[in-house]
Amino acid sequence: MEAARESMAALLDAGLFDSAQTLGCFLVSSGGGSNEAGMSMKAESLVLHGDALYGEKEFRRALSAYKQAIQYSKSIPRQTTSATKISVSTTGRSPSPNSSNLMPFNENEVKSKIALCHSALHEYREALQEMEGIPSKVRSLKMNLMLGKLYRISRNNRAAAVCYKECLRQCPYIFEAVTALAEMGLSSKEFSLLFSQAPNRGGKPHGDFLDAQRWWNRYVEAQCCIASHDYKGGLDIYLELMQRFPNNVHILLEIAKVETIIGRNDEAIMNFEKVRLIDPNIITYMDEYAILLKAKSDYIKLNKLVHDMLHIDPARPETCVALAALWERKDDTKALTYAEKSLRVDDRHITGYIMKGNLHLSSNRPDLAVTDFRGAQELRADLRSYQGLVRAYLALSKCKDALFTAREAMKVMHQSAKALKLVGDVHAISSSGREKARKFYESAIRLEPGFLGAALALADLHFAEGRNKEAVLLLERYLRQWADDSLHIKLAQVFAATNLLSDALSHYQSALRINPHNEAAKKGLERLEKQMKGVDPDAPEDDDENEADDVDADQDDAELL
Repeated sequence: MEAARESMAALLDAGLFDSAQTLGCFLVSSGGGSNEAGMSMKAESLVLHGDALYGEKEFRRALSAYKQAIQYSKSIPRQTTSATKISVSTTGRSPSPNSSNLMPFNENEVKSKIALCHSALHEYREALQEMEGIPSKVRSLKMNLMLGKLYRISRNNRAAAVCYKECLRQCPYIFEAVTALAEMGLSSKEFSLLFSQAPNRGGKPHGDFLDAQRWWNRYVEAQCCIASHDYKGGLDIYLELMQRFPNNVHILLEIAKVETIIGRNDEAIMNFEKVRLIDPNIITYMDEYAILLKAKSDYIKLNKLVHDMLHIDPARPETCVALAALWERKDDTKALTYAEKSLRVDDRHITGYIMKGNLHLSSNRPDLAVTDFRGAQELRADLRSYQGLVRAYLALSKCKDALFTAREAMKVMHQSAKALKLVGDVHAISSSGREKARKFYESAIRLEPGFLGAALALADLHFAEGRNKEAVLLLERYLRQWADDSLHIKLAQVFAATNLLSDALSHYQSALRINPHNEAAKKGLERLEKQMKGVDPDAPEDDDENEADDVDADQDDAELL
């Protein structure tokens, strides 16, 4: 069966896993003999069959094949010379048993394959046990990276940091390790030391090495800034790197993601659209873009985005979250199903938790939303998970928990106007806390004058306390600098509540000119039109006609029966 094994290796190299696993069935079922060579061939065939099954994403079957291979290797009689032993290389391919460079069965490499299967099945504890059984001296770069991920999932950050640092010593461009170490608090100086320890591959000229170190150091600084919630510092560095690497899709995506987190939605949308122009087949972070489009009520673009994502890869968690955003408008239950599916695909997908939490809030299940936002926060605490937790706690009337969470956000993001506003939002719930809320909103505006969220919240506070003139003056001052639909809507609401109906009409119309898809403006305009006709907008609809229709429908059903 030697020729068949060589053909199977060729099929695996070509990515033809379906044919490879079928051929593997013949290989593993053929009689191999009880001598060392025969059993070694059996072990090799099992590993090849496991590789084919893994390629077909049949992880449970691949796991079984790899474990059988190890069992066979352990039962091989050892009385003969090592010249007849089989090898499984680091790529998973085994040379022919008759080739001249035969080496012992590589059990450590097969263990790493077993760990990959466990990890794909979300069995992280079992995966970690397999990887820990591989001696540190023989771990490859890929093994160290995987072990770092598994340690981090098990919340053993110290051991994870050791593995990630070892990865960067071997190759500084392991970006997953950079992000993980930045989130674990490694300083940019410590990163530079790791870079200096990395080998100068290919003997590149010293000038090239220094240039690489300069831009890599700046990239690392940006990651460290963002991990420590210094979003402005990180954005500034990314914009600087864009000068050095124009149209860099990765940096544009990182910029858009951070802008999304801090609420610069228009800028984020613009950068996501730039990315789509450069690479129309990109999936990474497109669920973030979908959520922004949904917030803007731009369902034409959202439909197009989801259609494209389904065409590119319907199985990605980002596609599931984008589908949830699309369905949220029509069917909360179906939207929630897609959000849950995204987490079944990848149980560490942060946007899936954020989406699921917001859906639970909108369906009046704040208790479940708390669990969702905590899940996101355990993976990476950012502003959105804090905001979601505060909203959920307030919905549960757990004001102390909400205040503790908001203060924690302010502590870790001490230069964030959004965190200041979050504390203000909690205080604004009670009439006794409104004065404190006002101070936090004003502080947020001083820290970030262009923060419309704080201005809108302060206007609400003025209006709640009967300071209508102050609310109008504040909103009009912002309108002179920012033509934003949310400012027009808030002004329209204030004018409508104070019976200045023509002014309210003008601002609702202005909001719809800026954003024709704005649902809040459409609903506000409907209410205003009723007010202008002297009809109570909160009065229940007359359902007489609907009831008559229902009777007719019942008669039709009876006839059909």
